[in-house]
Amino acid sequence: MTVIENRSIAQSALEATRALLPQLRDRAAQAVLDRRLPQQNIQDLIEAGSFKTIQPKRVGGYGLGMRDHLDMISMIARGCGSTAWVAGVVHAHSWLLSHFDAKAQDEIYGANPNAIVSAVIGPRGTANKVSGGYLLSGTWPFASGCERSNWLLLGGVVLNNGEIVDEGDFALQTSEAKIADDWRVVGLGATGSCTVTVEELFIPEHRFLSLPALIQGSSPGMNLHDGWSAKCAPVPVLALALTGAAVGLARQALEDFPALIKGKTIAYTADSKFDHPATHIELAEAVIKIDEGEMLLYRTADGIDEAAQNGTEIPFLTRARMRLDCAEGVRRLLEGVEILFELSGASGIRTSSPLTRAVADLRVINQHGLLDIRTNREMYGRVHLGLEPNTPLI
Repeated sequence: MTVIENRSIAQSALEATRALLPQLRDRAAQAVLDRRLPQQNIQDLIEAGSFKTIQPKRVGGYGLGMRDHLDMISMIARGCGSTAWVAGVVHAHSWLLSHFDAKAQDEIYGANPNAIVSAVIGPRGTANKVSGGYLLSGTWPFASGCERSNWLLLGGVVLNNGEIVDEGDFALQTSEAKIADDWRVVGLGATGSCTVTVEELFIPEHRFLSLPALIQGSSPGMNLHDGWSAKCAPVPVLALALTGAAVGLARQALEDFPALIKGKTIAYTADSKFDHPATHIELAEAVIKIDEGEMLLYRTADGIDEAAQNGTEIPFLTRARMRLDCAEGVRRLLEGVEILFELSGASGIRTSSPLTRAVADLRVINQHGLLDIRTNREMYGRVHLGLEPNTPLI
């Protein structure tokens, strides 16, 4: 498929998704109260092709790149931050599945190329090696969108005679897991990121992906796909997939802001908030922070795409910077929207206000462990000085 054809597919899906924004906005407040996404949101995004952006062509996706991923998820976030978060991680999981054995990919997407895959990638469970596969047990919190998913990817360490021999992710049908109704939070409230549990569940060998093999570039699915999107470096991809909702939330907050202050006076004065120089100065600062955050994230996306397209490995220090850029990017976006929130005064504190939800959602996004600002700054500083990093996930 040519570059022009890819652009056409990406633009068509993006415009179909843009048309859904009014409906996503209309459902957003009730979705937070329900603590899960409306099934209609999922169905609408499926019909628009919104989930297929980086899903491999071999299994019914578009096989596009990370810039296209950011474009799509940030667009969804302009309607509903929780929906965008779930869509972002579904994108990441479709990319991760491209590295599984072909049999697993065909099993998951063969009968349903629109399969929704939720996940908790970190190795929180244990899997004992048995004949033909593994017995998986464990409890995994924060499985975003699990109640709306068809399949789950759950991380665990592999034990052989009691010794850890590997770690990775196991694919299972969502119906095989127990889902706890425990998602009660202050932001991203509609993501339904509930806790899932399995006990002594048999997982066949072909439905396991070794994370060390993935990071080292020797996954079973690495060379199954035409094109280049499946060959991206894994940690930058998985980190970036957590950030797209933040971009859209911030951009929509900027668009919503003028109407929030139009016709208002600064409290206990006769001064117009809309016309006051202090408003203009702080608004400019908010715009700069949001621009900075967006540029950091798109720089990361373009770096990943360029390396994958050229078939070159991203240097270690660059990968470290990419992970830092993801953390710094979402922090800048949060800081910019917090300025808008403070400027909006009392009108911004209502639970019905999209600005209130945007701040809450952005704060939760910044709480994700892979985006922790202190951990990432320390990591990059250590790597830049030639010291051992504080994490293997680079």
